[in-house]
Amino acid sequence: MPEPGTPDTPRTIRLHEADNVAIVVNSFGLPEGTRLPDGPTLRQFVPQGHKLALADIAEGAEIRRYGEVIGRAARPLAAGDWVEEAAVLVPAAPDLDRLELATRPATPLPPLEGYSFEGFRNPDGSVGTKNVLAISTSVQCVAGTLDFAVKRIKEQLLPRFPHVDDVVALNHSYGCGVAINAPEAVVPIRTLQNLALNPNFGGEVMIVGLGCEKLQPERLMPDGMPPGIVRLQEEAGFGAMVDSILAMAEARLEALNRRRRETCPASDLVVGVQCGGSDAFSGVTANPAVGFAADLLVRAGATVMFSEVTEVRDAIHLLTPRAVTEEVGRALIREMAWYDSYLARGEADRSANPSPGNKKGGLANVVEKALGSVVKSGSSPIVDVLSPGERVRKKGLVFAATPASDFVCGTLQLASGMTLQVFTTGRGTPYGLAAAPVIKMSTRTDLAQRWSDLIDLDAGRIASGEATIEQVGWDLFRLILDVASGRTKPWSDRWGLFNALTLFNPAPVT
Repeated sequence: MPEPGTPDTPRTIRLHEADNVAIVVNSFGLPEGTRLPDGPTLRQFVPQGHKLALADIAEGAEIRRYGEVIGRAARPLAAGDWVEEAAVLVPAAPDLDRLELATRPATPLPPLEGYSFEGFRNPDGSVGTKNVLAISTSVQCVAGTLDFAVKRIKEQLLPRFPHVDDVVALNHSYGCGVAINAPEAVVPIRTLQNLALNPNFGGEVMIVGLGCEKLQPERLMPDGMPPGIVRLQEEAGFGAMVDSILAMAEARLEALNRRRRETCPASDLVVGVQCGGSDAFSGVTANPAVGFAADLLVRAGATVMFSEVTEVRDAIHLLTPRAVTEEVGRALIREMAWYDSYLARGEADRSANPSPGNKKGGLANVVEKALGSVVKSGSSPIVDVLSPGERVRKKGLVFAATPASDFVCGTLQLASGMTLQVFTTGRGTPYGLAAAPVIKMSTRTDLAQRWSDLIDLDAGRIASGEATIEQVGWDLFRLILDVASGRTKPWSDRWGLFNALTLFNPAPVT
């Protein structure tokens, strides 16, 4: 990592001794003719975060970053050239039939004891970081009525229950006009079933349905729970619909209002990690710091889930050796293969990722993006793999398969039981979730300064040499405990900036 210098000092980052490219740190890039300390002279202007060739690279030769091949040169590149997107040919994805399985599971690090947070303990033993009344829907048709009712609940009822944080409508676009019995319909249905069981909701399940939908509300009501369903078609008009929703909500608010925070070990946390609006610094600053904090959480006995299949696929060869067993390794391969097939059916492939903003931030292709993404997983052994929407089963590091879309990933992680999320961003996004606190980390100090009222933690200090990965990782670990305890509110909660839930539905729509 670079030492701190003046703003005009040319600064670059080379991550591995085998790398033949480096990225530019300077906020406004580096102009043509810049002489790098112990490096070449730039032959073109190179924007911040973009790559420059450290040595001559022949056409067809490997381009390496992170010590891994991110592509091959589409044309001859001279030392000091800007290695732009068009100069990098995307390599083939790792062959899923030739991967090592459970050959290098990390040696468990010493337990991290004595860390706790103030959470809401549930009868099933899970612990929430919020105390929220969530009202599920069985079909999109009822969303408008429920939104109207939630507004009334917040105005008329919620002030009477000071220990309840919020009331959230779990709206979605599923439930009817769909092939409800198609094999892959299990994904959205399972997701909706498990969303209602998120620990932040305290077990007070309530469902608003229409009455004629394909996805009948009973399928979403957990076994053994008392009835908690309002069917709008059974009510005598709009006013009666709203009154029924309010009456059922009031009973559940009374129950939730009796919950109190209590001291819980850090092992009760379920933390999801995700990145969005990534750039070339994501794999240098924020994501490695998240990985370090993830290792701390695992050492403390907590559950950490990482996701985003298309941003894992090209680095899967680095993950299957870390599986605790061959069975877990094969489960990783199963999820990669399923998604390969899913993309092929849509006549797409992994090259549809990254986004234009990712490329503007210096990421040439999905391979480079994936190598920077998986470092959020730290170095702990991978103990389990979840298919989309499955509930978490084990403590430790878990891969929860999801698409890379921020909103779909967030929804699926909530269904898996995530109670707090860490979200890294380089380009910036005001993303947030009403159901769980979201800590947003910037990959660059420039973004943290411009968005000082949206970014909770600046990892850009790593690139400037002002802090180490370990220091920022510890900062994040402590912030997670504070946010989980309600002592600190992330910016998205302070502003009330929450994205809508987005189901993943790979099944046909009729």
